[in-house]
Parts: sequence; C-alpha cells; structure tokens
Amino acid sequence: MEPEEKNPESRYGDPRKFDPTFKGPIYNRGCTDILCCILFMLALLGYFAVGILAWSQGDPRKVIYPTDSKGQFCGQVGSPLEKSNVVVEARAVAMRIFEDYTQSWHWILLGLVIAMLVSLIFVLLLRFLAGVMVWVMIFMVVLVIGYGNGSCLVYSSQITLYFSYMFMLITKHLIILCIVEVVIILLLIFLRKRLRIAIALIKEASKAIGHVMSSLFYPLLTFALLSLVIAYWAITAVFLSTSNEPVYKVSNTTECMYSTNTCNPEVSTFNSSNITTECPGAECLFAFYGGETLYHKYLILFQFYNLFLFFWCANFVTALGQVTLAGAFASYYWAFKKPDDIPAFPIFNSLGRALRYHTGSLAFGSLILAIVQIIRVILEYLDQKLKGAQNKCAKFLLSCLKCCFWCLEKFIKFLNRNAYIMVAIYGKNFCTSAKDAFFLLMRNIIRVAVLDKVTDFLLFLGKLLIVGIVGICSFFFFTGKIKMVEVAAPSLNYYWVPILTVVIGAYLIAHGFFSVYAMCVDTLFLCFLEDLERNDGTADRPYFMPERLLSILKKSNEGGKTVD
Repeated sequence: MEPEEKNPESRYGDPRKFDPTFKGPIYNRGCTDILCCILFMLALLGYFAVGILAWSQGDPRKVIYPTDSKGQFCGQVGSPLEKSNVVVEARAVAMRIFEDYTQSWHWILLGLVIAMLVSLIFVLLLRFLAGVMVWVMIFMVVLVIGYGNGSCLVYSSQITLYFSYMFMLITKHLIILCIVEVVIILLLIFLRKRLRIAIALIKEASKAIGHVMSSLFYPLLTFALLSLVIAYWAITAVFLSTSNEPVYKVSNTTECMYSTNTCNPEVSTFNSSNITTECPGAECLFAFYGGETLYHKYLILFQFYNLFLFFWCANFVTALGQVTLAGAFASYYWAFKKPDDIPAFPIFNSLGRALRYHTGSLAFGSLILAIVQIIRVILEYLDQKLKGAQNKCAKFLLSCLKCCFWCLEKFIKFLNRNAYIMVAIYGKNFCTSAKDAFFLLMRNIIRVAVLDKVTDFLLFLGKLLIVGIVGICSFFFFTGKIKMVEVAAPSLNYYWVPILTVVIGAYLIAHGFFSVYAMCVDTLFLCFLEDLERNDGTADRPYFMPERLLSILKKSNEGGKTVD
C-alpha cells in the first residue's frame, strides 16, 4: 500500500481550504482579467484595420503570375506564357483530380462517417476496455524484454571465446535488458495503485462523455474558427506581400540633376517632362519593387503584426475550446447524483460562461503563448540568416535559445491547459488559476506522470487503430481488390486521391474525438485532486468521486452516501 502524504503543503504550498458553499463550477462569478480583454479587443480592431489596408493596396495576381520590369503580368491574354506547357500540364492534372473527386465524393464521405463511428465506439468502449488494454500492453512489454534476455543468454552460451568481442557485446545488451526489466517490474509494484487510479479516471472519462455527448461535436466549432483565423491570416499575408509597386528611376549616361529621381515610365508623360529637355538621352527604367509611401516603409511591421495576431487568435480559439469542455466536464464531476444533478446543456452553458466572464483570462494565457511563439519565429529567421556565417559561437548560442524556447512553449501549453480548467471550475483570474493548478499538480506529480503516459498510450493506440482500419479498407476498395464490391468501385485517374483524402480526414476526426477525451481526463483528474484535498467523507464534506475511486483509495462517505 502506498503511504499517503500527511502534509503536502510542506513542499508545494497550502492545499485547498474547505469552502462549504462550493458545489462545483460556480455561477455567481465575475469578469476576470478585464484589462487584457480590452487589449485583445483593441488588437483585433487593429488587425481588421491592417487587413482592410492590405486588401486595398495588394494585388494577389502577383503570386500567380510573374511580372516583367514594366509591371505587366505574364501568362495573361496575349503574353508569351499564355500557352506554356507549366500551365497546360498543371491544368490537366487539376482537372483529372477534380474528376476523381466527382466520381468518389460519396465514397469519401462514407469513409469519413465510418471513421467517426469507429472513433465514437472506441471512446465509449474505453470504460470497459481501458484496464484490459493497459495491462495487456504492460504484460507484452515485460514479455518482449524477457524474450530479449532469454535470446541473449542462448546466443552467449553458443559463442566461443574466439568471438570475444561478440560475447562482450551480447553480455552488455543482456545487462541493459535485465536492468530495464527490473526497473519496470519495480515501478509496477510501487505504482500499481496509481495505475489503477489512472485507469479508473480514464473509464470515468468515457462515462462522462456518454452523458455529455454534445462535447464530441464541439471540435467542429473549433475547427471552423481556426479555419477562419488561418484564412484571414493567409489572405492578409498575401495582400501585404503583393503591396509593393514597381519603382522607376531616371537613368542617364552623363551627369544629370534628375538622376536616381523617381519617374513615370509612360512614354508620353516622360517625354513631355523637363527631364528629357535638360538631360538628353535620359531614360525611365525599372529600379526595384517597393514603394516610398509611409505604408510601404512600415510594411514589414504590418507583416509582423499579422503573424503575431494570428498566433494570438489561434491560441485564443484553442483556449476557448479547452475552457468550454473543462466547464462541462467539471459540471459532470461535481454532480453528486449523476445524471440528475448535471445541468442542462452543459456545453452551451460553459461556452456562455467562458465568453461572458473569462474572455480576458483566455486572452491573457493566449498572449503569453503567442509571445513565446513569435520569439521562436524570430530565432528561426535569424538561424536562416546565419547559415552561411562562420561564427560557431553565435550558432551554438542560437541553437541553445531555440531549444530553450521550444521547451518553454511546451511548458506554457501544459500550464495554460490546466489553468483554464481551474478558471472553468472556480472563475478566478488567469494568474491565480495557473498558480493553483501548478501547485496542485506538483503535490501529485507522480499521479500526473502516470496518468499522462497511460492516456497518451491509449490515444495513440486509438488513432493508429482508426486511421489504419479506415486507410486499409479504403485502399482495398478504391484499388478494386475487394471482389464483392469491385463493381461499385469508381473508375479513377489517381486512386491515391480519395485514399489520401480519407486517411487525412480519418486522422482529423480521430484527433478531434480524442482531444475531447484527453480534455475530459485532465479535467476529471484535477477535480479528483481537488476532491481529495477539500473533502474527507463526512456528512458535511462528502467525496464526489465515483465509487470505484473510493474503493481504490479505501475511502468512503459517512452514512453510505455514494456518488452515482
């Protein structure tokens, strides 16, 4: 049996004090991080202004067609590239791909529906199969390592002293495998209770999703909002990058007071000016693409602002999804009688609370992450610029900075995710929620590690299973290798077009389902830790955790009260 920590506040701050009025996610909450909310709204207004300015100045045709020195587009009517072979072949391939989609779109849709159903079945079955899958996998790992030890022993006994190097090599591998197996067995012995808790929480997450089925469709909203953010950023970036105009300068072989001055390349306009009179032989020639207006001088800053707001908005959309799901699943956990005490429309209510009260907190956490991400982009840009440099010290320092900020981004994502869960539960500001979540997790760091790895394994297995099943079935179907449905298979130019579409779609669907599942597990885990620190099983402070967790921890509620 694992010894329970009697005084957790001695290491990672005071645990939560009991609040008799707390009954799960509170509803009488107030707005948090208002200043950051105002800053985010002003930044969005500026973002819209940059977009409108870019759309009025840019010309996306410059991306599709190259231009000559006079600013005229190549590949247009009457140009020499109009009927080039780059263009004809590309159009032919695009038309064949389009024909394949018109022939197979209903089969593609059927494959995506199958992927959705398989994902749903997998999530719902985890409440019954999670324990079996985890223990079977652990047993298989121990068995494989044991087989490796046995093989090393057999081979080492067959090798003579003549092959002394091979004998030493096999002996080294045998020692390493033995140490790994001993470590795994010891971990299983000492962490068996935490493994059981992790499996019980995973099963409870599947049960929670069964009661909050609308949560499985929330990723559609996240996907739509992210698509909107990405589209706005991409379109604005294209218009900004095509805002440059051809600049023409006066060129003359002799000394001329108008040399290097800007000019108009139109023959009639240039010839009628004083330039040709005072500078015989002067010409108006193309100099570069750019511009000398105030807009063109600050164009690089507009691009930087566009990228930074893209990171901020994308992180905000992700944070909104996390706090919405966390609020819904926290409502499930803190309902003493399930499903009677679960509020109606938990996803809708949680989304409303997040937008009404915590837009500032979401913007705050998203801003911190966006700053780190933009710094990583700057470091990548500097790395590209220094590739040809010979200063090894600068390269080493830059590599260290890139590694540090990569780790910092991962840590902030982890901290933000748990901070949003605390925001959804208690309605406090971002900094307080992040601090409470951090210390709560540090007081239970081993449980965190075990649950994280077990969940990662199950979700990886689920994605592999779903994408593999759908991908293999679509391959055999579209290539006509299934005799029973060979007649129904469409005739295609490129059979990889629908197969690749189905595989990518199946992965996105599985990722959407499992992102909800992972958020449910994390939310229930934090609620479980809060439950342990807040309550003691008495009539006034009963545990809200399910019966299976109470039995694992050898705890109970007074009067036989149990959570449904």
